[in-house]
Amino acid sequence: MMLVLEHLFLWFILYSFAGWVYESILVSCQERRLVNRGFLNGPLCPIYGTGAVAGIVVLGNVKHPLVVFLVAMVGASILEYATSWAMERLFHARWWDYSHFRFNLNGRICLLGAVVFGLGGVVIVDVVQPPVERVTNMIPAQVVHVLVAVLVLLTVLDTVVTVVGIVDFEQSLERFKLAVSKYGGAMREKVEDAVSGATDLVAGATGKASGVASDMAASVIDGASGKLGGVPGSVGQAVGQMGQRVGESWQNGKEMSAEFMLRIKDTADAVFNHQQRRMIASFPRLKTTRYNETLQQLRETMEKLYRGR
Repeated sequence: MMLVLEHLFLWFILYSFAGWVYESILVSCQERRLVNRGFLNGPLCPIYGTGAVAGIVVLGNVKHPLVVFLVAMVGASILEYATSWAMERLFHARWWDYSHFRFNLNGRICLLGAVVFGLGGVVIVDVVQPPVERVTNMIPAQVVHVLVAVLVLLTVLDTVVTVVGIVDFEQSLERFKLAVSKYGGAMREKVEDAVSGATDLVAGATGKASGVASDMAASVIDGASGKLGGVPGSVGQAVGQMGQRVGESWQNGKEMSAEFMLRIKDTADAVFNHQQRRMIASFPRLKTTRYNETLQQLRETMEKLYRGR
């Protein structure tokens, strides 16, 4: 009996790894960047391993592919919905969201995903699992005992480290929001000063140009052709100075924007621990109950910095 349970655990690890590979490739293609997908630090997606092992146990003796497909589709959808609900209750965050897909249920599951899981169930039960089971049975029992003991220890440690690291994720978002708001206020003052300076500059240049225009009009009326010759140069000088100063203001604005994004990154590095930063990077559609807008601001800033490299 113990050996049977150990084999089930080895299959759980195998299919969790396969799920991690599938998810990492899929999300990396969607995001157009390398994404190390997975809830744990190690290369495992436990929900895939759980679903696969459950399917093997329940459907191992079922020979009809259509039955396997339907049961796997429904069973995987129930597992995914329950996992999404439980994780949201525990961590106050939703790790995936299918709201942008048609035929979804509360954004937790969708028809397309259910069909993919159903097909995956057929492939695993009818194609992959038979040779996997034969290879597993060839491994000596003592080797299985040691291998399972090591893998159980690593998986439990990884789970504990991950949960401890993200359990206060919402509190970290709150601290991040306060820090960004404080710095954002100071940045707004700088922007307002820059805008005020640019406005004064334009007003001054406009006044100078108006004065030059008045001189031109007076010169025409008085017939002072000698004075008229120097007026266009004054206009050009005023316009040139205004253009230079406006360009400087524009450059200052760009520098302040870059400074603000870098400050957000530095604040995020200081507020969020490694596990929380990894979750933000690994789950592009991660949403929180209270601070989703703050999370999206952080994600957009990091994306701009990533593209600006």
